[in-house]
Amino acid sequence: MRFGDGRRLSFWRTFTVMVAVTACAVVAPRSPALAAYPGPGRVTGNVTVHDPSMVRTPSGYLLYSTHNGIETRLSSDRVNFTFLGRAFSTVPSWVYSYNSSGDLWAPDVSYQNGLYWLYYSASSFGSNNSAIGLATSTTGLPGSWTDRGIVVSSTSSSTFNAIDPSLLVDNNGRWWLSFGSFWSGIHMVRLDPSTGKRLASDTTRYHLAHRPPDPHAVEAPQIVYRSGYYYLFTSHDLCCRGTASTYRITVGRSTSPNGPYVDRAGVPLLNGGGTEVLATHGAVVGPGGQSVLRDADGALLVYHYYDAGAGGRETLGVNLIGWSGGWPAVY
Repeated sequence: MRFGDGRRLSFWRTFTVMVAVTACAVVAPRSPALAAYPGPGRVTGNVTVHDPSMVRTPSGYLLYSTHNGIETRLSSDRVNFTFLGRAFSTVPSWVYSYNSSGDLWAPDVSYQNGLYWLYYSASSFGSNNSAIGLATSTTGLPGSWTDRGIVVSSTSSSTFNAIDPSLLVDNNGRWWLSFGSFWSGIHMVRLDPSTGKRLASDTTRYHLAHRPPDPHAVEAPQIVYRSGYYYLFTSHDLCCRGTASTYRITVGRSTSPNGPYVDRAGVPLLNGGGTEVLATHGAVVGPGGQSVLRDADGALLVYHYYDAGAGGRETLGVNLIGWSGGWPAVY
């Protein structure tokens, strides 16, 4: 799960629905000190989530999130969400080697090559004895997933933490998995598109981002390609403390999927850089755990935050992403 202490797609829409979801104007990037971010787009129903990842299917929008065998919700319009159940009716047996309760965190779901691909994390709080698993499905619906086992793992003697997976299919069709939480930060490995597992001919673990000051608070990578650049979104600072959370979403970019990434000021992400995209504002506290979905009306930033107007409840946030001077800004 994308926890801030080292723990850790979509029918064509009518213009009316698009406005209902976003309901705010484009904003230009601001300095963090002056940031006045827009509120999340309108969502209703069962929207109490952590670490959301969304995919478009013939059934509607499927939203996957942390806990309870990976929670699954369905929306026909990207506004109202209904709880469907658990992705896994039975948690894969190997998970219990990393989490005695069998809990699963930080899913990443996408549709590639005629299948739905679900990467997910198994670990325990504050530990880097962790693993990332893979499951596939022909429908993406709860109970339909076939587990494919472990993709990458770490141990208590590792310098990294194998949680918070995110699949990238780059502009040349190559598959990559980024991951990481605290410790030495964000890493990437290359995958075999035929299996979704590590590519035997490239065993390199690429280092993408790090925050040198203790506690090294960076996690939850998501990489998207646009106009010659790969944009690496991450969550900085501390999650999962309700209205005391300090999570915020940052970004850097590179011309190569495996870096080097720099922020808008030119600071390398390996040296703690990151241009802020979204942070606490008003009742929206600690936004993070983000994913990005390309939809008919543009790219969406999908994330959780703590709603100060609802007792600090973890809540789904959705905003469209605009671009100014080659950098993302939510609206």
